[in-house]
Amino acid sequence: MKFDEYVGKTVFITGAASGIGQAQAIAFLENGANVFAFDVAESGLLHLKKNYSERFAYSIGSVSRKEDVIQAFQEALVTFEQVDILLNTAGVLDGYAKTLDTDEALWDKIMDTNVKGTYFVTNAILPHLLERKSGIIINMASIAGLVAGGGGAAYTASKHAIVGYTKQLHADYCRDGIRVNAIAPGAIQTPMNQADFEGDGEMAKWVANETPAGRWAQPNEVANLTLFLASQAADYMHGAVIPLDGGWIAK
Repeated sequence: MKFDEYVGKTVFITGAASGIGQAQAIAFLENGANVFAFDVAESGLLHLKKNYSERFAYSIGSVSRKEDVIQAFQEALVTFEQVDILLNTAGVLDGYAKTLDTDEALWDKIMDTNVKGTYFVTNAILPHLLERKSGIIINMASIAGLVAGGGGAAYTASKHAIVGYTKQLHADYCRDGIRVNAIAPGAIQTPMNQADFEGDGEMAKWVANETPAGRWAQPNEVANLTLFLASQAADYMHGAVIPLDGGWIAK
């Protein structure tokens, strides 16, 4: 998928070291954008830096630490002078733990990364977008933000929060030039879901069989949707939560 409009634009992506975030980074880089990545892990970022040295930069830190987020955004401005598109992609799973199996530490980990992290990054970058009266924000929700069964108690609660946060961001800042949407992936084959494929892979097979499309999706399929959502072709899409789930929630 090719979009000439991203040449010269800068995309700030959280969780870009692997999985969906890395696929998004590659997609925008392949379309001529500058990408600033922010992640707790460096290994996957080094690969991107090697291949896209002039248009790719990164900072190591956690979205759950406000000081890390602010430092990363400052580094992005020093490197590329501006940010045009924010992708809040970083997130963690909870192993499908029910509420009675979720201790406070796990609950806080999920909420601090998935919800507070999105809030920290958005609030760090949004004033810059408002000053320029232009900006795209795409949050990573999940089918777990729309229906039960896509995660455990904490993860499902966190993704429902992202859905609500996305809609409120749209309502509050749409008239100020900010366009906000979210993607709600279903079964995407990423390192986060590697446990489903281990051993005989029965869990992965079950998920594929339960998905009407009959398969898992690849991260680049989410990245392709992201390219469209951030483009002028989707300019009339505001406050939307787009499922990319092989028909899971339509069952």
